[in-house]
Amino acid sequence: MIAASVKLGEGVVIHHPDLVNLYGCVIGAGSRVGTFVEIQKGAQIGESCKISSHSFICEGVTIEDGVFIGHGVMFTNDLQPRAINLNGSLQSDADWSVVPTLVKRGASIGSNATIVAGVTIGEGAQVGAGAVVTKNVPAYAIVAGVPARVIGRAKDAPVEILSSGRAR
Repeated sequence: MIAASVKLGEGVVIHHPDLVNLYGCVIGAGSRVGTFVEIQKGAQIGESCKISSHSFICEGVTIEDGVFIGHGVMFTNDLQPRAINLNGSLQSDADWSVVPTLVKRGASIGSNATIVAGVTIGEGAQVGAGAVVTKNVPAYAIVAGVPARVIGRAKDAPVEILSSGRAR
């Protein structure tokens, strides 16, 4: 389902629009969204991004231009999630605050990675498949593992983005 509240840039491709859940988000020009993706209200996707199938991008996540999100990538937006308050009542939106996450341009996040709320993934960085990112990732770093640690330096990251949103 694509809600009327979604803002799509020119040339956005959504594979199987009946098999996605998009509401209140912004998706930049030339981006592609795979099947079974959910992008929540307040999330922002830049231009020329690829969001692969089965990924979850929650409120508070900003993804800049030219970012690759692999299959099954999960973002969180709460560092202490709970269903109920101390008195046993169900929590509501008033009982928590969104913790923002930023993925800078040209970054690449491998399949099944989990990105914990509040981190910044630097420009041109690469996150290995299955990694759990709990701390900021420096620009052009390669991180892997649980928790993710720097294991190398990314080369040839396509971070020079034209104003049209197309990678140079």
